Amino acid sequence: MKKNFPLISVRSLLILSCLSLILMQANSQNKADFTTNWPQWRGLYNTGAVAGGNTPVEFSETKNVKWKTEIPGKGHATPIIWGNQIIVQTAVATDKKVEKPAAGAPSQMAPNQTDLIHQFKVISVDKNSGKILWQTIVKEEMPLERTHELGSWASNSPVTDGENIYAFFGSRGLYCLDFKGNIKWERDFGQMEIVANFGEGSSPALSKDKVFIQWDHQQKSYLYALDKKTGKDTWTGEREEITSWATPLVVEVNGKTQLITSATNKVRGYDADNGNVIWECTGLTRNVIPNPMYADGILYIMSGFRGNALKAIDLAKAKDLINGTPAILWEYNQDTPYTPSPVLMDGKLYFLKGNNGVMTCLDAKDGKVMYSNQKLDGITNIFSSPTGNKDKIYVAGTNVVNVIKAGPEFSILAKNSLDDTFHASPVVVGNDLFLRGFKYLYCISEK
Repeated sequence: MKKNFPLISVRSLLILSCLSLILMQANSQNKADFTTNWPQWRGLYNTGAVAGGNTPVEFSETKNVKWKTEIPGKGHATPIIWGNQIIVQTAVATDKKVEKPAAGAPSQMAPNQTDLIHQFKVISVDKNSGKILWQTIVKEEMPLERTHELGSWASNSPVTDGENIYAFFGSRGLYCLDFKGNIKWERDFGQMEIVANFGEGSSPALSKDKVFIQWDHQQKSYLYALDKKTGKDTWTGEREEITSWATPLVVEVNGKTQLITSATNKVRGYDADNGNVIWECTGLTRNVIPNPMYADGILYIMSGFRGNALKAIDLAKAKDLINGTPAILWEYNQDTPYTPSPVLMDGKLYFLKGNNGVMTCLDAKDGKVMYSNQKLDGITNIFSSPTGNKDKIYVAGTNVVNVIKAGPEFSILAKNSLDDTFHASPVVVGNDLFLRGFKYLYCISEK
């Protein structure tokens, strides 16, 4: 029997081919877009590094500055970038004063306390031109807490999943905004009590349908898992912790999502779905600030306040209390950072000593020292974190930015000066380097 098949015209075939090509290009573009954005303060993989892009080695106020935009207020939060928008958080002092301290506020103001009402803002800046696209005031009030004289009331960095922006201001709350600046929901977690009035700084973390907040302070500490669409609790875990500033880290281990929290009493790995503790360990110093990092199955945790601690942990072996077990692969207990987070790039771990311009590089697999105690040029105190880009590392100090050659041998490629001070960390997207200073936001790029 002869079978009759429907005939497809040449025109129809051409249309189908074009549609397939368009879909392939769209999928490729979406993938490229995601990998070339900077969605959280330590980059796409929370390693402080990006693989591509040809960012300048040398720059100044008159060389390789694509644009420079003044940002109102004061904030040390590292910006994030998605698509054409740079998202910046800041606290802007108004001329309105609070005559009498609010309930619970100190009766006498210290130099790092304010009696001014502040506007807490989320600002969008056009990535190509530096033009401010929109500004949203999420809160207007006088901060009840003090902050460090070198700190700010907007030191927590935002995070995005490409659909919404999650802007965290600590005691001012968490805000979910769309990319037009509209507030979709908000959460108030109360007032933090930070040790020695050093100020707040932990940032949110995202995973699938959840946003995580590490709420460690001198009162009752918690770990919050919120539904990212509504801001409502998915689960809440009480923590026996004191103040820490590290941002939680989300990783996939043995097919399950873990949430890692680095803190003074213990470092813990939680089941991200329900908040159950999978493993824990002790051994960090007080005042934990550097972020945990993860690559190739190994977790790196460190701190450097009044002591030095660095541990490399095989998460596939981590269960219950892991001190003294094979889960801890190696340790290095000298020259670790106090405030700056490290950089993990191409199998090497780069970090600074205390808050000083002194760099160490270790082999990330076995802890072998590549070099140590190498002094940067013109950088003494430093509170930002280094950022890696392919074959170089940017280290932003006060008004000086060093560019260090990546690799096993220490070499300073350039010392660059700008008319600003930097506590936020450098950000790299494509061929552009972004530096958020006390006053300006810079885009550094070869023209």
